[in-house]
Amino acid sequence: MLYHLLAPLGDRYILFNLFRYITFRAAGAMVTSLILAFALGPVVIRWLRALRFGQIVREEGPQSHLAKAGTPTMGGVLILLSCIIATLLWADVSDPYTIIAVGALVWMGALGFLDDYLKVIRRRTEGLVGRYKLIGQGMIGAIIGAYLLFFNHAPVPATWTTLPFLADYHLEIWKIVFIPWVMFILAGTSNAVNLTDGLDGLAAGLTAIAAASFAVFAYLIGRVDTSAYLGLFYLPGAGDLAIFCVSLAGAALGFLWYNAHPAEVFMGDTGSLALGGAIGAVAMMLKIEFLLAFVGGVFVLEALSVMLQVSYFKYTARRFGRGQRLFLMAPLHHHFEKAGWAESKIIVRFWILGILFSLLAFSTMKIR
Repeated sequence: MLYHLLAPLGDRYILFNLFRYITFRAAGAMVTSLILAFALGPVVIRWLRALRFGQIVREEGPQSHLAKAGTPTMGGVLILLSCIIATLLWADVSDPYTIIAVGALVWMGALGFLDDYLKVIRRRTEGLVGRYKLIGQGMIGAIIGAYLLFFNHAPVPATWTTLPFLADYHLEIWKIVFIPWVMFILAGTSNAVNLTDGLDGLAAGLTAIAAASFAVFAYLIGRVDTSAYLGLFYLPGAGDLAIFCVSLAGAALGFLWYNAHPAEVFMGDTGSLALGGAIGAVAMMLKIEFLLAFVGGVFVLEALSVMLQVSYFKYTARRFGRGQRLFLMAPLHHHFEKAGWAESKIIVRFWILGILFSLLAFSTMKIR
């Protein structure tokens, strides 16, 4: 909004030229989302308490979590509000990339809100049935995939994607599987972040790291010079995704102020599904889907731990008549809790891993 209102004034007043620079607007967006999250936090927490949207804790989980029962959940609305307002204020709202990113965030947030509502209000422990959740995630993936395929504005085909470490090669996805590919990326990332959201501040901190990393990639890919130098696809308009990403990072950090251990509020599926979906959509639009495995390395490990746990349990149940476990408990952060690690230690160490994974992702730009 500010870009459309104030940037044109730059021809008459040099000060307003600042609004033409993505770096300036990105800084403004991050500060705005951070301040909004700080300011709206107490209001949202009081609102959730008044509505009695309290967290339901599984009895089979770590015993230390039983004390968290009743803590306000659905706090993801705080992240969504802060990110969306900051993005609309500072980004080019006519840019298709921005519209798609905000749309994915809102859609996944609404899906997560429905899941939380069924858990908290209807007292359905499992929340939204898994297949219905996948259908909802698949629908937004299909919409985004179809748009990118049939209304491609990029100078390269929609089905092309970059490969880590390889500057002179790219992967071309068959058109017939492109939309299912987008559906898989969005659903997989969304569910991976959802699985990671099990400790105070864990998912929020890792999301801030991932979003900030993708902001850098978006800025570089949106510039002719840097994208050519690094062997990345040049995507005009992608630079505004950097504004969305830093808004998301700022909102996550602001939420972390209230979500840090011991948490005053949980993001719930409202936040975790939305954050994962937004990150997946950004990676898809920037054509760096494979870098998700690097930037979101901790999310990948968390999701893999669940898949391995379930697969091994079913295999041993068939083979030996009794299911056995690879981990003390899945996802992975609960395994370390069961092993006796303090919750705060797990959170900080996983954040450190998240930073290291992001640095590894950046290293792929030079090792090409």
